Amino acid sequence: MSTQESPARPDSVPTRERRSDATTNHKALLHAAQAVLAENPQASLDTIAQAAGLSRRALYGHFPDRETLLKEVIALGAERFNAIADVIEDTDPRVALARLAVRLWREASAVRAAANIALSEAHVAETVRSLAPLRRRVRELSNTGIAAGVFRRDVSPEVLAILIEETARATLRQTRLDAESGPSAIARVVLSIVGLSWTEQAELIESNPDIVDQA
Repeated sequence: MSTQESPARPDSVPTRERRSDATTNHKALLHAAQAVLAENPQASLDTIAQAAGLSRRALYGHFPDRETLLKEVIALGAERFNAIADVIEDTDPRVALARLAVRLWREASAVRAAANIALSEAHVAETVRSLAPLRRRVRELSNTGIAAGVFRRDVSPEVLAILIEETARATLRQTRLDAESGPSAIARVVLSIVGLSWTEQAELIESNPDIVDQA
């Protein structure tokens, strides 16, 4: 009497392989969420799942609801933004601020997704908490720039930091800036907010071309 092998059951897939697939899908969903939310902060879970090439059911296997997904997108973006702020070490606060703004802009969809989510009152407090290191760096630059006499002095460092944050957030959300014009535009916007004239901005960028040429 011959014995036939029974078909492999789904749960016979090696645990390591299942975990690898789950990790890949999780990353795909987060990447898709960043890209989709950068264009439309009100995008549905169906739209995000479709962009990731997965089913809605698969999405729910990773995120029980839209709120959970948004929180992880905020956390992921904040982690990257804070890391960028941590490596900006220029001693000239003008160069440091311009370089910080350009590097954040180069994060593209991650920046715009976080900025769009932050527009919702329900997520403002969480975004502020998540971006504490980045915001602290901006305040440090405001203090240093004013003390050195290279930033405007008609407002306090605290107010100037707020102006920088709000202006940068609005500018970073722009999708009309391309890879060629974007870096220079972003650098000039934040430099104008801290009080540099257009000629001073041009001179600074010309003296430090790597601000806008950075990869």
